Amino acid sequence: MKIAAPFQGRRKPEFVRVLNGETRSVVGDAVVATPADDDGLLDSYSQTVSRVVEKVRPTVVNIRTQHLSPERPNGMDSGGSGSGFVVAPDGYILTNSHVVHGAGKIEVALADGRSVGASLVGDDPETDLAVIRIHAADLVHVNLGDSQSVRVGQIAIAIGSPYGFQQTVTAGVVSALGRSMRSQSGRLIDNIMQTDAALNPGNSGGPLVNSRGEVIGVNTAIILPAQGICFAIASNTAKFVAAWLIKEGRIRRSWIGVAGQNVPIHPRVVRFHRLPASHGVLVAGIEPGSPAKRAGLQPGDVIVAFKDKTVSQIDELHRHLVAAAIGIPTQITVIRHTEKIHLTIIPEELAPADQRN
Repeated sequence: MKIAAPFQGRRKPEFVRVLNGETRSVVGDAVVATPADDDGLLDSYSQTVSRVVEKVRPTVVNIRTQHLSPERPNGMDSGGSGSGFVVAPDGYILTNSHVVHGAGKIEVALADGRSVGASLVGDDPETDLAVIRIHAADLVHVNLGDSQSVRVGQIAIAIGSPYGFQQTVTAGVVSALGRSMRSQSGRLIDNIMQTDAALNPGNSGGPLVNSRGEVIGVNTAIILPAQGICFAIASNTAKFVAAWLIKEGRIRRSWIGVAGQNVPIHPRVVRFHRLPASHGVLVAGIEPGSPAKRAGLQPGDVIVAFKDKTVSQIDELHRHLVAAAIGIPTQITVIRHTEKIHLTIIPEELAPADQRN
């Protein structure tokens, strides 16, 4: 016997004719089973996304800010909004620096409808991360996963809470790892994830989660000319930054006081000194009284190494200027004209962004 193709997705029992395979004559009717509810229609991918959203959604918040404006009658301007997510039961919320930086007033709308005021714990424009805190009961928090274990192709789910709308969810896969992106300060942010889980306006600062409901990144930007491309700061970076922001309110970095520019080095100089790279960082300017000035660096020098590590571009120099380098005498190698010179420099602590000239 041969049974005709069944009809799926109907809410009431359906009957189909049963035909004799040889004579094609009708021999009876058969009942087509129908699913009990919509869950029966969901495939494993959809079930995974739905389960993760149910777990993480209560932790995602909307953040509304107002900035000081003496020209306004109330002293505040209209401000902006973004997303964030609760990372600790005592009210710590992780978000983007550009969402809350310079805000005079911060208000948080929770997933359960409550609205509470928040205070800025600390922000780091160099990584576009910030921590704020609220005081509210019965908070649900989400765990930060290990971004080192993330692989290209695995499920990535972006959740946000844009102002004036319910929470939004987009799902896709991790498209690439190890990307770099410029922060608002001009410093390079490393270990950026690229995903095709598109972001909506107002979702910046929300979590990017894996199929276990663990945060693997903090959504931070979208390339407007491109479709379906967005970026997230790796959760391991977020762990490090958030811990220091909660502890000290800022991230400590070192500084040597030079204005640099990436330049090629003459091939003959590269061969003569057996340099491992054909580019370096040209010292275009030196701050008065800076560590570079005291160390004897001169405009026109080309930095090729710092602490015996090759420096072929200014971003590599930034990576070496971490908190551990503060106050530590360090060898810096430069090419001056055609001569290779080793100098000793003592990096100083970089002042917070709002205290720099």
